[in-house]
Amino acid sequence: MARSIWTGAISFGLVTVPVKLYSAINRKTVRFHQLNGKSGVRIAQKRVDPSTGDEVAYEDIVKGYEIAPDRYVVIEPGELEAIAPKKTKAIEIEEFVELSEIDPIYYDHPYYLAPGPGGAKPYKLLVEAMRETNKVGIARVVIRSKEALVALRPIGDALGMATMIFADEVMPADRIDEIKEAEAVTTTKRELEIAEQLVESLAGEFEPERFHDAYREQVLEMIERKAQGEEIAVQPEPEEVAAPAPDLMGALKASLEAVKAREDDGAPAKARRKAPAKAAAKKSAAKKAPKSAGRKTASGAKRSTAKAASKS
Repeated sequence: MARSIWTGAISFGLVTVPVKLYSAINRKTVRFHQLNGKSGVRIAQKRVDPSTGDEVAYEDIVKGYEIAPDRYVVIEPGELEAIAPKKTKAIEIEEFVELSEIDPIYYDHPYYLAPGPGGAKPYKLLVEAMRETNKVGIARVVIRSKEALVALRPIGDALGMATMIFADEVMPADRIDEIKEAEAVTTTKRELEIAEQLVESLAGEFEPERFHDAYREQVLEMIERKAQGEEIAVQPEPEEVAAPAPDLMGALKASLEAVKAREDDGAPAKARRKAPAKAAAKKSAAKKAPKSAGRKTASGAKRSTAKAASKS
């Protein structure tokens, strides 16, 4: 059963909603430890002063901010504590905005908020009100001594909360030279029409359970095979041959014809295709009732050895 990582309350106006905070994701990263290749013993990480070669005790370590090469401003723990944000148990909503106004680039880590003791009714009322108005609550909260900007929105019947990136932390796209160069390129009306047809031919509903981490699954499978004593043959990497630059119009037409051929053959993708009008209608409806992010993946249960390797 999931454990809450924070308890507090949402406040907007004079209304208070007791809540518990849960992480909305469970990373499936395969983690490896560093071992001595000769003895197989795990390597111990030590904090060493390179000027003396001596190990430094944890209590002797201080924080330093580099202001120039090899020049640091030393900060004492008490100095940081003096300016730390005041610890509160409140998620204070400052304003409500349209969901479409927030670019996904500002979202950071997703969480779920569940009702706390006595908070079921105001919790449900807040979720329904935000869903009906298609609004997102922008708030501030202090978690682990750090203040975060967050966005609250309905996710199915649950209330989701995502920490957000501050505006000055987002790098503008125009600072990337290649993007600025692409802006100067012109396209023809015919090229755009073919490109739009290709996009429409590949349009479908987003089904997150259809997508999975194939590389992670292959790594876990390899770990299991090696744990059972199987030798793994390493295949040589094929030489990369530079392909000629494709003719854009020709590539667009060939792609469109390939999609049509797949649909004519009765490929599963055909069932997901929607007429543009229907797709637009569904997109509008999805804004009013966002799909639950808590769906189970379709990857199935992992084998016991692979599970242990993934957790390590």
